[in-house]
Amino acid sequence: MFFRTFQQNVEQINLLEASGSNRKYYRMQAGIHSAIGTYNENAKENKAFIAFSHYFLQKGIAVPTIFAENLEKNVYLQNDLGNESLYGYLCRLRNSSEEFPDAIIPIYKNVLDDLIEIQLAGNKGFDYSLCYPRDSFDKQSIAWDLNYFKYYFLKLAQIAFDEDLLEKDFKTFTQFLLEAEQDFFLYRDFQSRNIMLHENKRYYIDYQGGRKGALQYDVASLLYDAKAAIPHAVREELLNHYIEQLQAKLPKQAASFTKYYYGFVLIRIMQAMGSYGFRGFYERKPHFLQSIPYALKNLDYLLSHVELPVEIPHLWQVLSQLIHSKTLQQYAKPKLTVNIHSFSFKNAHPVDTTDNGGGFVFDCRCLPNPGRYDRYSDLTGKDASVAAYLDKEEAVKQYFEQAKQLIDLAVKNYMERGFEHLSVSFGCTGGRHRSVAITESLAKRLRLLGYQVVIAHRDIDKATNT
Repeated sequence: MFFRTFQQNVEQINLLEASGSNRKYYRMQAGIHSAIGTYNENAKENKAFIAFSHYFLQKGIAVPTIFAENLEKNVYLQNDLGNESLYGYLCRLRNSSEEFPDAIIPIYKNVLDDLIEIQLAGNKGFDYSLCYPRDSFDKQSIAWDLNYFKYYFLKLAQIAFDEDLLEKDFKTFTQFLLEAEQDFFLYRDFQSRNIMLHENKRYYIDYQGGRKGALQYDVASLLYDAKAAIPHAVREELLNHYIEQLQAKLPKQAASFTKYYYGFVLIRIMQAMGSYGFRGFYERKPHFLQSIPYALKNLDYLLSHVELPVEIPHLWQVLSQLIHSKTLQQYAKPKLTVNIHSFSFKNAHPVDTTDNGGGFVFDCRCLPNPGRYDRYSDLTGKDASVAAYLDKEEAVKQYFEQAKQLIDLAVKNYMERGFEHLSVSFGCTGGRHRSVAITESLAKRLRLLGYQVVIAHRDIDKATNT
């Protein structure tokens, strides 16, 4: 498929980091051409994603272009939208600070403007029969989400509840949610990791679970995205912006929006917590458990500041237990901070001054050196062309993969033991190219996994040949 699309044989193919799904993504490259090859055993999901992509592109919505497909073999080829998600960009702006950067608020407002266009694209001409597993966010869909939360989070987190009373509240809550108008495209997983920032444009991915539903759900998904940790004041500003834009297009919907909004916020948080329980408690993937404190904080805010126009006393009581659960409080320990340094061996390696001490020091001098070429000599490992040069080298890939495995092992162990710091240093001859590029790559990966990262390029301005 790649050859038919670009008339070139694949020169490089790399499996990308796994996400929460079982889909596999491969970056395929040849010369100036790059695409993402996708393998997914779920044929119905593939059919939905490809059909939705074609439809949205016709409507002028920025989604991946499908270059080629072979549904019999469960594969398709889509354009490469790079590595920078909205979440990754947010983490990079925050760096070591917990503050929400003002510079990203206009981007979120633009995203909400785009969301309205996506939602309205489902009004006419959209084939909801392709939706999987349901064509609408109906009673059955809601029941699945609520039971997902009950069995994979409440049960596994050892939260006591009365099955009969909880089911009665679930039924009441479901009836309330279904009162909201449901005639719009519901993206289903509209959150910061599914929004790509590529070539100064916003792109949207992973909408294969979309279906017909209410406007409120996707707004709640974005603004209560757990690890994005948007402050409540900013959430209100963004919510007001969305309602203002909606007012210009659908004044009737804007008028009734807030009546149901926080109900959809609640079910979205519960659905996400079900996912954290399944992936974290059941599948034992620790980085999903790191989202629990953020979800509990969102839940605490709802219980303290919101009064839903529906009587669900036992559910409210169970949610209150969650917030005060000692079992869950252990996940709210101080976050592990990974301090990553690049340096020149001419000036000795950095010393870890934290309470932990120790850490890793890696020698990059065994790797191909872009600093020896005139076109790279005045650049650093932070420049895209230098990073691209190193990414193409098999030795660099093997080196990074082995370093990554060691660091992953330490990060997991340090998290379990409650350590707050891990020091990692990469050195090369002058500290400008190889060590800098690998430091940036590792930092980006760890941030996407939810870890706090602090970078220091100690010798980046001290030398010209690395």
